[in-house]
Amino acid sequence: MSATPERRALARPAVVSRVSDLIGYTPLFELCRTETGSRLLLKLEMYNPTGTAKIRMAREMVLDAEERGELRPGGRIIESTSGNTGLGLAVIAAERGYGFTAIVDHHACQDKLRGMKALGTELVYVVDDGTEELATAAREELAERMAAESGNAVFTEQHNNPANAVGYYPVAHELDEALDGRIDVLVGAVGTGGGLCGTARELRKRVPGVTTVGVEPKGSIAFGGPAHDYYQSGTGTPEGATIGALVDFDLIDEGVKVGDVEAFATARVVAARTGLLIGGSAGGVVHEALTRLPSLPPGTTMVALINDGGEKYLDTVFDDAWMNQRSLIDPAVEREVDEMLTKLRGN
Repeated sequence: MSATPERRALARPAVVSRVSDLIGYTPLFELCRTETGSRLLLKLEMYNPTGTAKIRMAREMVLDAEERGELRPGGRIIESTSGNTGLGLAVIAAERGYGFTAIVDHHACQDKLRGMKALGTELVYVVDDGTEELATAAREELAERMAAESGNAVFTEQHNNPANAVGYYPVAHELDEALDGRIDVLVGAVGTGGGLCGTARELRKRVPGVTTVGVEPKGSIAFGGPAHDYYQSGTGTPEGATIGALVDFDLIDEGVKVGDVEAFATARVVAARTGLLIGGSAGGVVHEALTRLPSLPPGTTMVALINDGGEKYLDTVFDDAWMNQRSLIDPAVEREVDEMLTKLRGN
């Protein structure tokens, strides 16, 4: 895949004519630091268009499909999505004149589904009985079949598309440039594997000694069992789904699991203590980062990839009624996270 001008990590111009020109150069936020000078920086990918990192790889997958001749003028993009990839593809499809069909289930946050529909997306539910069960395997089977049966349509197949990982190479460039190579630990969620592994692959070319920590929900199977349902959306590999080809275990030094209760408690505490809204799975990434920060060598810089913001989860993670109905609130866990963050922030 060639590095076309549209995909190079360039400084953002003062005036743009396409929404996709706003992708990248997202800020770094110092959440906390230890007395020994180790710090936790959050790469705030919610400052991309659609409020998510995944628009990076959505654009790359479409451009790659065009270059290979799989997507032609007037064509249709088809993808299985929990929402964020679909939002990104909806933007790119609108810009480039394609139709877009998203294969979804009711596990996705409603605001993501509403957002895709507002952007002109055709939503096709793989199950329509209102169940919240994650149906990744069934979604992908339907997306593949629909693309095969349609003329001039492409299933971008995010879980196995190499362009997914390539779309995140600019994240590595941005981190290296912003920190002048002073990055020791990279922590990120593992779903398709494109975000963490794509960033890590490119970052190691510039910072060879960086350690990579992958985070998935408890119940996900990429780092082993047991498998069970979980509520963190857009991340992990549920039972019955195949681990994506982009999950490169050679690039992940350590794989860990964080439960829904801990992930959501962290997102809620970060919001209340700092005013920063982060998504539910991002809460899991931050929980793991906060837990290990005090034990790191003095002067360590750890970066956590925050894939999306919390605005899409106001009726789930940040809604007490929704959380209580699913037994996801544990005041003791929230106090523990609050105390941990208070100690590290010094307030």
